[in-house]
Amino acid sequence: MKKRIKRSLGDRIFDIVNTIFMIGMMIIMLYPFWYVAMASFSNSSHLMAHTGILLKPLDFTLDAYRMVAKNPNLISGYLNTILIVGVGTFSSTLVTALGAFVMSRKPFPFKRILMFMMIFTMYFSGGMIPTYILNNNWLHLGNNRLVLILPALVTTYNLIILRTGFEAIPDSLEESAKLDGAKDITILFKIIIPVAMPSIAVIILYYAVGYWNSWFEASIYMTDRSKYPLQVILREILIMNSTAEMGAGEGGNAVAIAESIKYATVMVATVPILCIYPFLQKYFVKGTMIGAVKG
Repeated sequence: MKKRIKRSLGDRIFDIVNTIFMIGMMIIMLYPFWYVAMASFSNSSHLMAHTGILLKPLDFTLDAYRMVAKNPNLISGYLNTILIVGVGTFSSTLVTALGAFVMSRKPFPFKRILMFMMIFTMYFSGGMIPTYILNNNWLHLGNNRLVLILPALVTTYNLIILRTGFEAIPDSLEESAKLDGAKDITILFKIIIPVAMPSIAVIILYYAVGYWNSWFEASIYMTDRSKYPLQVILREILIMNSTAEMGAGEGGNAVAIAESIKYATVMVATVPILCIYPFLQKYFVKGTMIGAVKG
C-alpha cells in the first residue's frame, strides 16, 4: 500500500489560492463569449435598454439569426472559407511535413544554416517578399482563392515544431523500415506521420485557425465579393455598418436590430472553428511539448 505524502499547510494554502485565481481567470476569459451568445438570442429592444452583466437572454428570440441567414454574402463567405480552410490546411500540413521530414534527417547538410535563415525570415521579413510579388501580379492570382493559401503555405514556427517532433522518433524505426526495402516516402507516410500524430494534430489546428481567421490578405488581393471569405464579410458587418441594410424593413429600432445582428454574426463566425478543439485536445499538449522541449 502506497504511503501518502503529508502536505504542509503552505502547500494547501497555495493550492486554494491557485484554484481561486484560475477560476477567476476562466470567468474573465469566458464571460465576453457568454455575453455575446446571450445577446445574440435577446430581443433587440430589450438588449439596447439593458445595462450591466448579462447572464441569460432577454426575451429569447432567434430574429437576429434569421436576418443573418438572409444575407447572401454570409452564405458565400461560409462556403469560401470552408474551401480555403480545407484546401489550405491540407496543403500546408503536407508541405510542412515534407519539409520537416527532410530537415529532421541527420545526414541533411547545412541544417543549422537553413534553420537560421528561416527564423530570420519569419521575424524580419514580415511577408514582404510574397506581398511584393502578389501586388505586382507576377503570378496573375488576382481574385484567385490561391492567393489566400500560397503566401501562408508554410509557417516557420510550425515547421520547427514538426521537425522537432520528427526528431524525437527513434532512428531504429526508420532503420528497420529501410532494411525491409521501404523508401523515404513510405517511411514518412507509414511510420513517421502515424507515430508523430500529436505534433501533426497541433499543426493542423494552427493552420486551420490561421486560415479561418485570415481576412487581411483577402481585403488586399480580392475584389470579387462572391469570393470573399467569411471574416471579410464579418468585418464589413461589424465595422462598416452593413447591418443597417440587413435590418431594413424589419420594423422597430434600426440601431437595436443592427446591434443584435452583430452579436449573431460573431457567433456564427466563431462557433464552427471552436468545434475543432475537442477533437484535437488530447493531442494538443503532448504535441506542443514535444516541439518545445527537444531542440
